[in-house]
Amino acid sequence: MKISFLTLFPNFYNEFLKSKVISRAIEKGIISIDVVDIRNYSQDKHRHIDDTPYGGGAGMVMRVDVVSNAIRSNKNQDSYTILLGPKGTVFNQKVAKRLKEKKHLIFVSGHYEGIDHRISYDIDEEMSIGDYILTGGELSSQVIADSVIRILDGAIRSESTQEESFENQLLEYPQYTRPFNFEGKVVPEILLSGNHNKIRLFRLKESLRETFKKRPDLLENRNYSLEELKLLEEIKNEDKSNTDRS
Repeated sequence: MKISFLTLFPNFYNEFLKSKVISRAIEKGIISIDVVDIRNYSQDKHRHIDDTPYGGGAGMVMRVDVVSNAIRSNKNQDSYTILLGPKGTVFNQKVAKRLKEKKHLIFVSGHYEGIDHRISYDIDEEMSIGDYILTGGELSSQVIADSVIRILDGAIRSESTQEESFENQLLEYPQYTRPFNFEGKVVPEILLSGNHNKIRLFRLKESLRETFKKRPDLLENRNYSLEELKLLEEIKNEDKSNTDRS
């Protein structure tokens, strides 16, 4: 996969490219990354990339001719161009899996009051990482790229991603390591039992419990296995018993 970041602030990506998962994926040839300075596509000697908005109003708007020139100079028939913005598709793990299948992702980061609306003719999708406003699209582009890269074949060990939160519409089960006893709080004994099936069931149950308590919306319209339905019923009965005792 190739990823191109179109930005006014190329240095913003320096540390991102050095991060372990990203740099390793580049070294393995799993991904290639270009960081493209949009200013290089300005047609005037002062490299202007913005102007005042027609109709008046506060702030400046990025020029469509400059941004369009940057996109068209870096795209090909395999490219999928994403504009980062608050009005777009809200990113989640399902979207990450969809983007994983693309050969070339182009992320376009806006600034100021945004980009001239006519840029919509040069993009395939607008995307957001949540209902809040950021200074620019750079952080969003890194969040999305990181999420996509880590699920590419070979980027990290496949077993590391199989039971993560959201992979199966469930939050991940709690994890433990040494010390066994920390201030009277001990690791569940079953995790030391060596019984792999019991450990699997324990983790599945705790994953269901975490999701039921914190993100019940993820359980809506879920296709449960008989095993999951039994565990979920146990969780509900346990919660009811705890409520009755209190």
